[in-house]
Amino acid sequence: MRALAGALTLFGWVLAHAATVDLTDAAGRDNPAQAVATQSCGAPQVWPRWQGFLQQFVSADGRVIDVGSADERTVSEGQAYALFFALVANDRASFDRLLRWTEVNLAEGDLATHLPAWLWGRRTDGEFAVLDANAASDADLWIAYALLEAGALWGERSYFARGALLARHVLDAETAYVPGLGLTLLPGPVGFHPEPDLWRVNPSYSPPQVLRGIGTRLPSDARWARVVESGSHVLLDTAPLGYAPDWALYRRGNGFQPDTETHAVSAYNAIRVYLWTGTMNARDPLSNRLAEHFKPYADFIAAHGAPPETIDAVSGKPGQNMGNAGFSAASVPFLDALGRAPLADAQVARIDTLDAQTPPGYYSSVLTLFGLGWREGRYRFADDGTLDVRWSAACHGGAR
Repeated sequence: MRALAGALTLFGWVLAHAATVDLTDAAGRDNPAQAVATQSCGAPQVWPRWQGFLQQFVSADGRVIDVGSADERTVSEGQAYALFFALVANDRASFDRLLRWTEVNLAEGDLATHLPAWLWGRRTDGEFAVLDANAASDADLWIAYALLEAGALWGERSYFARGALLARHVLDAETAYVPGLGLTLLPGPVGFHPEPDLWRVNPSYSPPQVLRGIGTRLPSDARWARVVESGSHVLLDTAPLGYAPDWALYRRGNGFQPDTETHAVSAYNAIRVYLWTGTMNARDPLSNRLAEHFKPYADFIAAHGAPPETIDAVSGKPGQNMGNAGFSAASVPFLDALGRAPLADAQVARIDTLDAQTPPGYYSSVLTLFGLGWREGRYRFADDGTLDVRWSAACHGGAR
């Protein structure tokens, strides 16, 4: 009863707080030369890649399906990303379907009090259910961020309230004080602190602009600034040669070291580090520092014509294969951020060629929506991390 009373009190505080918040996005937009025409405020954006994603990977009731997986799985990350894309597309109907499915099936019907399970799919008896109830902090962050920004852009306080409660739950359950790092985001609430002096981290789980944006929307909680600071160390210090690893360990007194399970491989998780870096606002305090640190990744693309599918983050030795179309798409904003537009153009051409040869899977499609959606000017992050979208100008009397 005490826990329920506490949750109700917190929910009441959030609603009261939301009533005083300016539910519009922040100023400080990116280069106006990259601005594009807007559509009417209430109309969904014409975004063919998003429509294709909905048709291929999203069920009628709002479940993002990893088509082709043996258990027809859904991961919380997929729901989170799709919520973000629906917001970018001004597709509120899809946003609500995605949110409803996520809340009912992954969060026991209530995102305000339950972190969503990370894995849902077909059990061995043929029934569909939660397969792993542990949460994934990257998905939880993106869901909270999408809800907070939806509350701002659509003027809907219930979204804001749920986003604020979920964000607080992330801080309470998915962070830990790590000596030498401070308050640090862990990949989930269970399983990432295997020894008293050892923590396991995933650099791609901490997009600085998302952490910063949540902190901007919820300024009364100073912990977000602390998580941004520790996250910057995770991003930079796990990549001594400028290649981010998928996973890393941090040991008190010894700092970062290769992960015992995945070693120093940089692959399908780490590709998002370059994507987050490229889509950051140039005025974000971390933007130039991260871009310069990961410049060797751009140099590899320049030398080989494509990003590597895998590379050892410690030795710099690449694997045999080049990354798929999604890897190229994730690289486009990063290359543009470094002023290497012709190299980014070549990656866009590579995407079209590869997608024509083999239909892209779920994850490759997600990376392409992020990378090319950004290049098309469909969304931008402000320097305070809040979101600007193409259609918002029509809703607020012109670009801000």
